[in-house]
Amino acid sequence: MPARHPPPRTPTRFPDPMTPRGTRIPLALAAASLALCGAAHPVPPHPGPGPAATPVAQVPVPAPEPAPVPETAPETALVPGEPAAPGQPVYLMDTPDQVLPPLVYEPSAAEDAVEPAAPVGGERTVEYVPRDELGAAACSKQAGPYQRQVERWLKLPVDGKQSAADCAAIRRFQSAHGIRPDSGFAGPATWGTMRLLAARADPNAAHRCPVRKGRTACVDLDRQIMWVQNSAKVTFGPVAIRSGRPGYATRTGTYPVYWRHKNHWSTIYNAPMPYAQFFSGGQAFHAIYDNIYSAVGSRGCVNLTYADAKRLWGALRKGDPVQIWGRRPGA
Repeated sequence: MPARHPPPRTPTRFPDPMTPRGTRIPLALAAASLALCGAAHPVPPHPGPGPAATPVAQVPVPAPEPAPVPETAPETALVPGEPAAPGQPVYLMDTPDQVLPPLVYEPSAAEDAVEPAAPVGGERTVEYVPRDELGAAACSKQAGPYQRQVERWLKLPVDGKQSAADCAAIRRFQSAHGIRPDSGFAGPATWGTMRLLAARADPNAAHRCPVRKGRTACVDLDRQIMWVQNSAKVTFGPVAIRSGRPGYATRTGTYPVYWRHKNHWSTIYNAPMPYAQFFSGGQAFHAIYDNIYSAVGSRGCVNLTYADAKRLWGALRKGDPVQIWGRRPGA
């Protein structure tokens, strides 16, 4: 397992044109990101055409996003079933916009040598539960937003109602896959884990991602997964992702990876975007320090766990095409 580099004790200086000269910014910081995605330099958005698929050979300049709309996903009233790891800073972000692209520059060798810090306390899969069940040790008596899907996966009677047998079966699945709390509530983490397991044998069984010569990053917003394939062979993933929330959808189409910045820092959100690989304006693949199955989506970026984003960094190169289709459930 690669050694983890602790965050520097003092902020590190690098020649970064995204910030005023002399500004000190920590390049490796363990932080909890709740809805992160943003460019690092406020460039006015291009007033051009809508978000049609962009040729791979061009760097896309997206149209402005529509105004935010209210959340309608059934899980948005849920809360994390367990608190964040002790000592994990939390960044609250509620500002637009993902249209703004970063100011591209060539990171120095010294900057690239710094590995973003790993999450404090490691990565966990936390289920979202009703507020009135927060901290409860007993089996959940409420049907979750994905009750029918979970019942079908576990080969239980599919009626959308929670029973003692349902809860016991769901708890066994949650315990076996490290989902906490394992209270038997059929929430987004439980169903997302099942969805990922179902995709592992052949993520491109529906042939939604074009088979090209060379690498292609495939992003399925319907199932909230992504993978990398070289021709028809899957070389990375599939892994779980978190895409854009309502009003801030991840743009569909074909885009090139046009800039990679391992220690990216969003000056819009004043928060880290580790292992950022930009493909459409300010939208990028990058790690988050929050739960990948959180009920609220990103601000447009394709979020991954820290471990998956670190592995994806080695699986893609500048210029590789990114194929995105579908729609995040509830968005």
